[in-house]
Amino acid sequence: GTLASTAAHRPQTPRTHARDRAATPTTMSWFRGGGAAAPQEKSQMQAAVLEMEMMTDLFNKMSAVCKAKCITSTREAELNVGEMSCIDRCVGKYLEAHQKVGEVLKKVEEDVKKQQEAQATIAQSLS
Repeated sequence: GTLASTAAHRPQTPRTHARDRAATPTTMSWFRGGGAAAPQEKSQMQAAVLEMEMMTDLFNKMSAVCKAKCITSTREAELNVGEMSCIDRCVGKYLEAHQKVGEVLKKVEEDVKKQQEAQATIAQSLS
């Protein structure tokens, strides 16, 4: 199970978008054995599905980038020491960059929320 062989043998599944799933009128509840899910459970399930899709996308992109950068030959079944070292560094850097981007986006989101709250407070005080 190398990174290259894992990506090569992964079955391709059709991608669905959140907007397609949102149109589904009822969702099976995993917590109560079936039936329509409560709105909060449905929202949590949609968030979990979205997170899984994002993690799958991250893995697929990281695999493709690191494979293109580090795997020089596919003649041998196993990675050589140089390729393993390169893959290890590449994955580490990719995940670190992903984490830093996430932190920056979270801060920007918090700043926008604060700005919107301040604008709402000003609008209330003027009316």
